[in-house]
Parts: sequence; C-alpha cells; structure tokens
Amino acid sequence: MQWETVIGLEVHVQLATRSKIFSGASTAFGAEPNTQACAVDLGLPGVLPVLNEQAVAMAVQFGLGIHAEIPEVSVFDRKNYFYPDLPKGYQTSQMYHPIVGPGEVEIALDDGSTKAVRVHHAHLEEDAGKSLHELFSNGRGHGMTGIDLNRAGTPLLEIVSEPDMRSAKEAAAYLKAIHSIVTYLGISDGNMAEGSMRCDVNVSVRPKGQEAFGTRAEIKNVNSFRFVERAIEYEVERQIELLEDGGTVIQETRLFDPEADETRSMRTKEQANDYRYFPCPDLLPVVLDQAYVDHLRDTLPELPAAKRARFEGELGLSAYDAGVLSASREMAEYFEEVKDVCGDAKQAANWVQGELSGALNREGLAIGDSPVSARQLGELIRRVMDDTINGKAAKQVFQALWNDQGESADEVIEAKGLKQVTDTGAIEAMIDQVIADSPAQVAQYRDAEPEKRGKMIGYFVGQVMKASRGTANPQQVNALLKEKLDALC
Repeated sequence: MQWETVIGLEVHVQLATRSKIFSGASTAFGAEPNTQACAVDLGLPGVLPVLNEQAVAMAVQFGLGIHAEIPEVSVFDRKNYFYPDLPKGYQTSQMYHPIVGPGEVEIALDDGSTKAVRVHHAHLEEDAGKSLHELFSNGRGHGMTGIDLNRAGTPLLEIVSEPDMRSAKEAAAYLKAIHSIVTYLGISDGNMAEGSMRCDVNVSVRPKGQEAFGTRAEIKNVNSFRFVERAIEYEVERQIELLEDGGTVIQETRLFDPEADETRSMRTKEQANDYRYFPCPDLLPVVLDQAYVDHLRDTLPELPAAKRARFEGELGLSAYDAGVLSASREMAEYFEEVKDVCGDAKQAANWVQGELSGALNREGLAIGDSPVSARQLGELIRRVMDDTINGKAAKQVFQALWNDQGESADEVIEAKGLKQVTDTGAIEAMIDQVIADSPAQVAQYRDAEPEKRGKMIGYFVGQVMKASRGTANPQQVNALLKEKLDALC
C-alpha cells in the first residue's frame, strides 16, 4: 500500500520583549535560577496581571507579515492543568479568540518551486517554567528534579499551521520560513538552542487517495531544524510499520530522543475539554482599532519572500542565490552592503556564498560575527573587478583581512606587494625569459597538433605566474604567450 504523510506544526516563538507578558520581571536569558520570577509569575494571592503592549504589537506584526486576518477583538483564556513548573495551576492563553487569524507562509521546495502552507491562527500565551532533571550543584539532589521559574510568564506566540505539509523536508522548510519571518521582523532572536523557538510536530499517515486523516501523534518540544526532519522520518516509519502489521495508531504525545534517533511515548494526548478553558477574569478583551493595525503595517520591513523576489527580478540573481541570500536578515543586509560597495550583485553573491561562507562555516561563526566587514569585502571585490589584483591574490587579501592583518584591501595589497602587473612590456619580458629557458617544452608545443596546443600552454602560464609571484594578469599572460608560441611554429 502507498502511504501519504500529513504534518502540521505548532511553533512556539518567545517574543523579544524586555519584560514578561503579564509582569515587569525581566526576560533576559541565562540568569541564576528563580531570580527573575515575581509574585505575578508565581500566581501568589492578590496579584493581577497587566498585559505587555509590546507583546501585542509583535503578535500583530507577525500576523501582518503572513498576510493574516487581524481580528478586532481577542480574548485571553485560562488553560487549566497541573505541572510542577506551572505555579499557578493554569496557563493564560487564547483558545477561542486568538490575536491572529488565518494566513499563509510560502516555503521553497527542493525543485525550485514554492508552496503555500496555511496558518490556522497564532495566539499569545505565557511560557511555563523549566524542569531541570540534571544533578543539583554540589552533588545534592540526585534523582530529583529542580524547578527554574525564570521562564514562567515569558511571552509566547504560538503559530498553528494547517496540516498542509507532506514530507519532513517540507516541515523543515516551513519552520525555516517562520524563523526567517520572526527574525526579519525583530520580534524574536529565533535562538533554538536557548529555547526562543521550538515546535510541536503533529504527524499522521493515511493511504494515498484517502481524504480522511489518520490518527496523529504529537512530538513535543523539538528544537532544531534537523531534529524536526529526523523525528518525522522516524515517526512516519513507525506508524506505517504499525498499521501494516495490523496495529492501530493511538493519539498520544511523544518525545524525540536525538541520541537514540527515535520517538517515545510520553502520555495519551489530551483533548481541549480536558483543560477546562474559560475566559480569564483578570484580563479584559484586547480591542485593536484599524489605525493601530495600519500603523504597525507601516513599520514592517521588507520580508524574506519580497526580498527574494527583488533579488531575482532587480538584481538578476538565480532563484537559488536569491533564496540563500535572503534566508536571514543579517545575511541579506551583509550582501546588500557588499553589493553597494563593489557595484556588482553577481560578484557580491559569489563572494558572500563562496569565500566568506566557507570561512564562516569552518570557524563555526554566524554572519554577524564575521571578522571581514561587508565594506572590506566590497572593496576587495572592486579591486578584482578593476584588475588591481587577480583572483589568486584576492584570496590572499581575504585571508589577511580575516586574520586582522590590515584595515582595508588596499592596505593589504600594498603591504604584500600583490598589485597585478598589467604592463605589457614587463609581461612580455617574463614570457621571453620563460620561452628561452624551456626549449624542450617549446619543441613539444611546436610539434603538437594545433588542437592539442591549448592544454600544453598551461606549463608556460604557470612559469610566468611563478616568475611574477602571482601578480601578472592571467588573461594578458595567456594571450601574449599564445601569440609568441604560435609565432615559433
């Protein structure tokens, strides 16, 4: 039997506010445990929440960024459940009237085409605390779990997709698209290693051609693009094997173990009525007027899809290059500054994706941490384009800039004597000397069939470049050598 995979994602994005969604406590990452949880976060008697206006603005900006409906009224609800790191015994969320309505996200597929994935809604809620299962300090508490409530009350935007994805690669592409959008907007740093963005993956399978969905499993809190793919691939294989053996898939919550590369059952999946949702009595409905929404719309930057289209249409880049260079805001801004300095988009794209990206990958650095600034790289490319240096010398200049051995490309070129020799007389003198010193090679060239001489000229080019210490213009060297050698035939 042929099977079809059905995937929907619930992406949890921590919003980049300085304080929590209902209190003034700090959201800074990395503080000592339980030093950033106030009475409101702990749900102590007599406290009242106050909604963070910046969290509302960020949620609306996201909605506008995915062309979603922005309802005039949204309402906070209490989601009731017990968990050790949920001190209030409930989570303030939005069940029935979310702040962002239906929208869509465009994803790029491997074949170069695009696909629209529908977003059902996005809602605001507060994050829970964190359970720490590792050993306590000083070796105490073995076998116990610690609770850190610093994260409790951090504003979350939960983005719920429709079940529109049909493969692990599509799911990863969707997650990357969400990551690009929230980081472009500046509403989250998207740091998955620190928990700023994580997702729950809903996976089911069904016979190809069947309209009804199969029973889904939810894989909780997956925190990397690669893990999302691996978790889905394992879960799809598990469900198909189970069904083909005559078993039944049960609706449950599972976790992904990246070391074992498998999903494991945690608990049966709750239904909405298990949480006994009801409107939060401490928070008024949020009412957004059109002027407020229009003001936020005017603040939106150029987003990834629009930037990708501009890179293709206006700058003449390939779909692949445009996709890579627009994937992150930092990469796009770096590329555009390089392009503005050197004046050639294609040369800028080649260097940013080639020499620069290779060096960043080797050192494990992000584009924002590059030792070579966009201006330095643009100036270096300009010196290649105006024939001040050749390609080989350009790589030496780049390495020197990377190692902080000069303030600019011009400074490095001057200090290392890399300026390209373009004087015809000087190049001819070197060529004449190489020909005089290579009688055997000249004889072989003269005796060879004309169509084979092209390959043989490489020896002479290498000798001239060696004599010039790599500074001779390669195009001139090739042209003059061919002229002089052919004259001897």
